Amino acid sequence: MSAAPDLALTNEILKHLREAGFARVGVCHAAPVDRADAFQSWLAAGHHADMRYMAEHLAERLDPRVMVPGAQSVVCVADRYSDGRPDARSVDGAPAGRIARYARGRDYHAVLRERLEPIAESLRNRFPGQRFRVCVDTAPIAEREHAVRAGIGRIGKHTLVIGQGGLGSWIVLGAIVTTVRLQPTEAAGGDPCGSCTRCIDACPTQAIEPWKVKADRCISYLTIEHHGEPAAWFRERSDDWLFGCDACIEACPHSQWTVKARMSPVRSDYAALQRHFTLEAVLRWRETDPAFQSLSPVLRRPSLANWKRNALLLAAGLSADRWNEGLRAAVCACEADETLPISVRQLAASTHP
Repeated sequence: MSAAPDLALTNEILKHLREAGFARVGVCHAAPVDRADAFQSWLAAGHHADMRYMAEHLAERLDPRVMVPGAQSVVCVADRYSDGRPDARSVDGAPAGRIARYARGRDYHAVLRERLEPIAESLRNRFPGQRFRVCVDTAPIAEREHAVRAGIGRIGKHTLVIGQGGLGSWIVLGAIVTTVRLQPTEAAGGDPCGSCTRCIDACPTQAIEPWKVKADRCISYLTIEHHGEPAAWFRERSDDWLFGCDACIEACPHSQWTVKARMSPVRSDYAALQRHFTLEAVLRWRETDPAFQSLSPVLRRPSLANWKRNALLLAAGLSADRWNEGLRAAVCACEADETLPISVRQLAASTHP
């Protein structure tokens, strides 16, 4: 018979996490995910596109007890990286492209881990023989489903967690998977969306179906993860996203810049260092340029060639009056740059207005 949940320790851990500044905290049982069949069907349909890692370590992803043998509990946290205030599109001045809000400040992996690891290490020292594994996005764990079970929030039709208490979906998630049996907190129940389809309607590429996203049509995937040449229809989009996309979150009623939303502070770690880049600047980057080298690990996920591909795709959608001599010269330089893949050079050749 397993030991009873340790309520005192649970409350102590949650107290330390709140003191560490997490916007929401909670605990759930370490148990298999409920939507395993739906996830495997999504994989079988190829909706993960080139993200092969999503199909790897599948047993661990579907059951945290496989990833951490003997796991009893998952401690879940959420950090708020934006308050949802309206974000002006880059229409004045030099043509530019926006960066998704989660990537504008410090690397969220480091921001979360820097506060989770000391707490986990303290627990390891107190409970030798027990395991406390910190997971921040890169581990094979269904953190969204565990976050719902722990009361962090509910999953919307855009497949993102909508945080309780006015947080909306401007949150990143972390977890500590442990072999200690803790007392679960109350799960976040109910459908947060009802008949609302604003996220689906707002998606520039029709990537969203209710509680399903097709990665091969998602701007975040196509600007960050995809390394080939995007489909021809991708050129025809009218958005200005250079890296990632916030369109579905911006449209969600739960993620608006309301009075309630403003009451929940955003950590200073996520203060924007760069909201956008001009297309000319990106097209002139070199591997050794300080501007490129200083990008956070999150922003360095796409290669330099992919950054230039993204900039060229946005340039191709500009009206003729938005072009200037600097942008034209930068596009021509890409066309002649033999260090770039032929697909990017061909894209540059077809981009001139």
